[in-house]
Amino acid sequence: MKGPATGSLIGLALGDALGYPTEFKSVPAIEAAYGPWRGLDLPTPAYITDDTQMTLALARGLRTAMERGPLDAAALEPPVRGEYVAWWRSPDNNRAPGNTCLTACSLLSDPSRPWAQASQVGSKGCGANMRVAPVGLAPGLTADQRAGAAQLQSALTHGHPTGLAASDLTAYAIHVLAQGARPADLPALLRAYAHDQRTVYRADWLGDLWEHAQDPSPESFVARGWDDCLGVLDRLDAALRDPDPEADPCLATGEGWIAEEALATALLCFLLFPEEPVTALRRGAVTGGDSDSIACLAGAFAGAHLGADAWPAAWVERIEHRDELLSFGRLWD
Repeated sequence: MKGPATGSLIGLALGDALGYPTEFKSVPAIEAAYGPWRGLDLPTPAYITDDTQMTLALARGLRTAMERGPLDAAALEPPVRGEYVAWWRSPDNNRAPGNTCLTACSLLSDPSRPWAQASQVGSKGCGANMRVAPVGLAPGLTADQRAGAAQLQSALTHGHPTGLAASDLTAYAIHVLAQGARPADLPALLRAYAHDQRTVYRADWLGDLWEHAQDPSPESFVARGWDDCLGVLDRLDAALRDPDPEADPCLATGEGWIAEEALATALLCFLLFPEEPVTALRRGAVTGGDSDSIACLAGAFAGAHLGADAWPAAWVERIEHRDELLSFGRLWD
């Protein structure tokens, strides 16, 4: 396989663009407008949403931090915070951005405010794990650095423990797929990882974030998030035992507006069609839920698994931000 980072970054942008016009629509409404789901074509032009915009923001911040030396919270937080605020201020930030990101980035724009005071600890929207792919793709990170970075980049906006856990689990899934894990083994790998991490509070990355919630201890705070993820992995396993490729995946694993459901429903789309990446994207885009984020994550998984050659050249040529996505792919491949 060649180019898992390129494949993953291009895949997430393609899924994002494919699902952009279908978001907020029911499956019957989508098929009435665009035809049967298996024939869904990439729009022209292929505009992306805030999902890809914020993935690129994280990628830039992560690159800057890693260029300065070993990755830790002190190195990662300032450049990623700066990129998130720049996204918030940008006139291009008009692609249906999430309220949690807008609220948190507005607070982060005050340089005197500690980031944990900006974090939205009550929000587990999917806006943090939809953008975390760069953390799973950047080479040279230890397992602890990857987990800490995934959780911190989430916590800057989505401080709910499920946002942290789902971001960590998403980055881990992308990383192991890029390293050659078999798709059929992925659910068990994710379950084992979630159990292993269930009471690990990464204070060196998260500081006193847990104190902004109502939990009695940092361990109980973070366990809430991992338990949500383990619960949705149960639903994923049930869906895979009796798969129905023609049914809306949201019926099995949730509509994807919240972090753990976006992860599980994207995984379901990918695992229904592990060697058919375009079909996986189409299945994610033609759902009754958060179609751009579901297809975005499905594309990240499929591209990490199959590499840069997974995607039709004609689609890649017209995706928005193609040159920057390819440049990060080259850097990390």
